[in-house]
Amino acid sequence: MDDRHGLSGDSNSGSGRPIVNTHVHLPPNFSAFDTPEAAIQAAAAEGVAAIGASNYYDFGVYRRFAAAAAAAGVVPLFGVEIITLVDDLPEGGTLVNDPTNLNRMYLCGKALTRLDPIPPAAARRVAAMRAASDERMREMTTRVAATFARAGLDGGVVDDQIAAGVAGRCGVPIEWVSLQERHVAQAFQESLFGRVAPDDRPALLGRLFQAPADLDSTDAAAVQEGIRSNLMKAGKPAFVPEAAVSFDDAYRLILDLGGIPCYPILADGASPICPFEDPPEALAGRLLNRGIHCAELIPGRNRPQVVDHYVAALRRAGIVVMAGTEHNTLRMIPLEPMALGGQLLSDASREAFWEGTCIVAAHQKLCVSGQPGYVDGDGRLTAGFPDDEARIRTFRRIGAEVITHQSAARAQA
Repeated sequence: MDDRHGLSGDSNSGSGRPIVNTHVHLPPNFSAFDTPEAAIQAAAAEGVAAIGASNYYDFGVYRRFAAAAAAAGVVPLFGVEIITLVDDLPEGGTLVNDPTNLNRMYLCGKALTRLDPIPPAAARRVAAMRAASDERMREMTTRVAATFARAGLDGGVVDDQIAAGVAGRCGVPIEWVSLQERHVAQAFQESLFGRVAPDDRPALLGRLFQAPADLDSTDAAAVQEGIRSNLMKAGKPAFVPEAAVSFDDAYRLILDLGGIPCYPILADGASPICPFEDPPEALAGRLLNRGIHCAELIPGRNRPQVVDHYVAALRRAGIVVMAGTEHNTLRMIPLEPMALGGQLLSDASREAFWEGTCIVAAHQKLCVSGQPGYVDGDGRLTAGFPDDEARIRTFRRIGAEVITHQSAARAQA
């Protein structure tokens, strides 16, 4: 027990757990939702008790997210997602959690508590990352436009126009918009649909992709994905490499923002599984060696048995695990995390995801009130516990109280 928190660990089996989701993208990031308020409305309607935002590079919308969550009785969790390059992997490079780019690691930060205002050093890091990302998307937009022109369709699309359109749809200042590949793909898909009749689209897409377009050319989301995969990925005509944000810089940023570094697991979302992640027992060791004590799955891309394998292996190593849905396409799926094909997750995995979410909620709550969180400012597990499991039980209990208290308040409203 840690007397600073005044709470001992519990042995709750997890029965009657609320639905939780620690990873969605909110507009103006590319999102299934039109506004952050719409995301919270969906969460409340589906009985989601806690929902975590994991936006790229801009947090202006988080105030609205927090206000909507408070009004709806949902616990908001504040996060970030960063694309990093890891430079200390074996010679020749390794696929980490990106199946097409060597040494590229997606890294998340959970339970950010220093966003308003952002500390100066962190603000400088965010600004540099954002500027590099914006420049990449400017060049990528130019290259996609050139590819469209060569195929016989001058789309007339530039990055400033795309950003203005995103800002208008989402009802946010244009300064909040940091374009992503999906924004660009959507803009060119909309231009194509507006200027090319449905019967003529397969031929144009074939010219664009330099191969028959094996997709439904009347489905906006399918065409957007086709544009990304055939034009914008590594080795394709509009590809532009990401700027080299180092793992160390991203890790430091997350800590400077008061958060917990978290590794998003791809697992069998790639075939074959990326070597860095295979087997899960080895992944656990690699994460601990990097000071990462928290991981996350997007189970909708994984088979249930694979989810269970990763959850069990990481949890045995003392790494807590959560789950999300991303909601980073136009397809509106349930907010409750499920496995590939909508299969239900096992009770063991759902319990682990509930536990992990409680720990993140506890860290956020405690740090905001000036108390020690789950990790300290250097990413080390907070001291003062007899062992790792005691720490996990304590933070699980604190977070469960935070979430269930908010849910009870919603029920009484």
